[in-house]
Amino acid sequence: MNDLVRQHTALSDSDLEWLHLLVSEWQLLSDLSFADLVLWVPTLDGTRYVSVAQMRPNTGPTSYQDDMVGHLVPRGRRPLLDAALDEGRIVREGDPEWREEVPVRVESIPVRREGRVLGVIARNTNLLTVRTPSRLELTYLQSASDLAQMIAAGTFPFPGEQVDMDSSPRAGDGLVRLDAEGIVQYASPNALSAYHRLGLAADLVGQHLGQITAELAPSRGPVDEALVTLASGYAPREFEVEGNGGVIQLRAIPLKPKGTRIGSLVLLRDVTELRRRERELITKDATIREIHHRVKNNLQTVAALLRLQARRMDSDRGREALNEAVRRVGSIAIVHETLSQNLDERVQFDEIADRVIAMVAEISPGRVTCRRNGRFGILDAEVATPLSMVLTEILQNALEHAFAPGDEGTVEVTAVRGEPRTDARLLITVQDDGRGLPEGFDPQRAGNLGLQIVRTLVEGELGGSFDMLPGAGRGTKVVLDIPVQPQK
Repeated sequence: MNDLVRQHTALSDSDLEWLHLLVSEWQLLSDLSFADLVLWVPTLDGTRYVSVAQMRPNTGPTSYQDDMVGHLVPRGRRPLLDAALDEGRIVREGDPEWREEVPVRVESIPVRREGRVLGVIARNTNLLTVRTPSRLELTYLQSASDLAQMIAAGTFPFPGEQVDMDSSPRAGDGLVRLDAEGIVQYASPNALSAYHRLGLAADLVGQHLGQITAELAPSRGPVDEALVTLASGYAPREFEVEGNGGVIQLRAIPLKPKGTRIGSLVLLRDVTELRRRERELITKDATIREIHHRVKNNLQTVAALLRLQARRMDSDRGREALNEAVRRVGSIAIVHETLSQNLDERVQFDEIADRVIAMVAEISPGRVTCRRNGRFGILDAEVATPLSMVLTEILQNALEHAFAPGDEGTVEVTAVRGEPRTDARLLITVQDDGRGLPEGFDPQRAGNLGLQIVRTLVEGELGGSFDMLPGAGRGTKVVLDIPVQPQK
C-alpha cells in the first residue's frame, strides 16, 4: 500500500498512517457486512482511482475471485465511487452488478480524516446466497452500518488505538451488542458460551454487561469500578477477565454513527486454553532456567572441591592436572550460568568466549595478552557447551606450551561467521606468536589429553574439523571449522 499511495496519489504520510490504521481494523467491517472491501484512492491528477488494499470476509462468500490491489479505473466508470468521493456520503443507490453470473450489491463508503475525504471503500456483497437473515445476521449488519457511518464521519478507526488483529477477538469469536446504558441487547451463541465459562448461569440479554462481568470476576476492590466501565463499552479498550477457572478476552468499540454514542459493540473470545498453555510454557521456561542455575552451582562446587584437593597435592604434576580439570568444569559452568538467564536454549557466545579467555589467561606463565576478534554470534546450547571446553583446551595448550616463564606474547582468538563463508558455519582460529610446534608434530596423533579432548569434541560431537599449523611468521595457528544453525 505504501508504494501504491506514494506512486499514484498526493496523500501525506499522516494520511497514509490513517489508511494503515483503517486497514488494520477493517476485517471487522468486512465480517459484519458479509462483504468484500476494496479501498480506492484518487490519483494525483484526479482522473482515476487506484485500489490500494482489499479484504475478504470470513463470514460469507467473496465477490472477487481476483486480487484487485493495484488496479486503476478512470473516473466516471464507477459512478458510486464518484458520488461518495464528491459528496462525502455513503452511496447505496443502483442495481446489483453481475460478475461471473453472481449478483453483487455495491456500496461506497467515503474515508474521512480531519474533514477531508481521502478515498472510498467499495463494499461488495455476494447476493447469490441471500435468505431471510437471522437475529445474529441482523445485528451484524446493523453494527456494520454504524461502523460505516463512523468511517464516513472520520470517527473510526480510533486514533492511537491500533489493534493487533492476529490476537484481538473477531466477530465470529463472540459478539455482544449494548445500548447506551450498557445493557445487553444481543449476545451471540459464542459470547454466551464464553460467559458461561466464567460462571454465568443466566442469559446475557437484559443484563448490564459491566456489572455482570465485575460480579463474575474475582473481587478486586477499587478495580471493580474500572472493570464495570470497561465492559460497558464507554471507551475503545481491549482487556481480559478471569473467573471460575476461565479467561475471556474482550474488546469494546463505542458506536457513534452520528456523533453521539448510541451503544457499544463488544467482541470477546474464550482464551482459557490459550492462557493455560502460555502459563505452562512460562513454568517450563522457569524450570529449565532453574535447572541450569542448579547445574552451574553444582559445577562450581565440584570446581571448588578440585581446587581444594589441588592445594593439598604434593606432586606438581598432579596439582596441575587438577587445576586443568577446574578450568574444564568452569568453562561448562559459564555456559549453564548464561543459559539460566535466557528464555530459550540459545546463548550469545561472545560473552562466554570472553569469560573463558579471562579464566584461562590467569595461568599465563609470563606477560601474555589474550584477546578476541570477530563475533561468534548466537549458538545453540548443544554447540556452546562443547565449544567452550574446546576453546578452554586450546587456550590452555597455547599458554602452557607456546611461552616460557617471563616471555611476552599474544594469543588471538578470531571468529568468522557469515560472509565470505555461509552463516551456517563458524570458522575459529587461535593464533599465538610463541615458540611454535615441535619438529614432526602431528596434531591428529598427539597423545596430549587436551588435544584428545579437542579432537573428540570437534569431530565427534560438533561434526566439524580441527587442525594445528605453524603460524605465518612464528608461533602456532589452530583452525576450527564447525557447522552451526543460521542466526535469526
